Amino acid sequence: MPIKLIAMDLDGTLLDSRGKLPDENVKAVAEAAENGVKIVIVTGRRFNSARLSTQALRCDVDFITSNGALIKSRSGETCYRKLLPAGVARQVLEFTAEYRACAGVIFDRPLERQVIFEQIDWNGAYVGPYLARHREQVAEVRPLTDCLDGEDPVEILFLSDCAAIARVARLLSQSSLASHYTLAITEYQARNLSMLDVLQRGVSKGAALAEWASRQGFARDEILAIGDNWNDREMLQYAGFPVVMGNSVAALKESGWETTLSNDDCGVAHVIRKYVLAAPAIDGKR
Repeated sequence: MPIKLIAMDLDGTLLDSRGKLPDENVKAVAEAAENGVKIVIVTGRRFNSARLSTQALRCDVDFITSNGALIKSRSGETCYRKLLPAGVARQVLEFTAEYRACAGVIFDRPLERQVIFEQIDWNGAYVGPYLARHREQVAEVRPLTDCLDGEDPVEILFLSDCAAIARVARLLSQSSLASHYTLAITEYQARNLSMLDVLQRGVSKGAALAEWASRQGFARDEILAIGDNWNDREMLQYAGFPVVMGNSVAALKESGWETTLSNDDCGVAHVIRKYVLAAPAIDGKR
């Protein structure tokens, strides 16, 4: 069965290690789209950030963002939204008060006040540099729980070094509140950077991809998914043909899935040309 939908992660996958979109990936994605293949970006990023990073793509693209909480068209039209109840978000923030310096609240808003932190150290090692490119979308509210004034957020974000985020994840996974949310971790060991998203229960890249594919009339066997990190696992498990990047976290490489080149070697372009544009038989993996 031919591939009719390509679902790909952004950071560590479509983008190189500098966060740039290589020309080879742009060309391969465009050629796939010209051949009738649908393209969806599936990322932990917010929509505005994801759209800005993919401006060079010369084809129609849909976006599954915030690790599956939102599905939007390139123009910004929302067709799917699963928000974290404000009451749950407040409980999460109160339960993790000792990690408040690395905690933020993300809202589905046009531009201003999308991202709320209690106090941002713009010269620090993690939060400041991460938010610096989008200052116009960021605000500070003290105490942070005051931003939960009736509007449900998309998620709670924790951003810090790998060890600190592992501690937060462990704390939240063992909490009595754990049945009310889903945790999604993205980890970059080489940079000692990790992010933990607290989302509505059941939200994941895989669940959103399944929903989007169903609405578009695609079967699982027609879907190629490409990813590199922990938060891509459910998406890769759902797709009929999962592919992991050469720079992927080790656990994904051990899952028995196809492995392509690294993001700095245009692994996305390689797998598209090998399995979509050339379209050979794939030994039962489709």
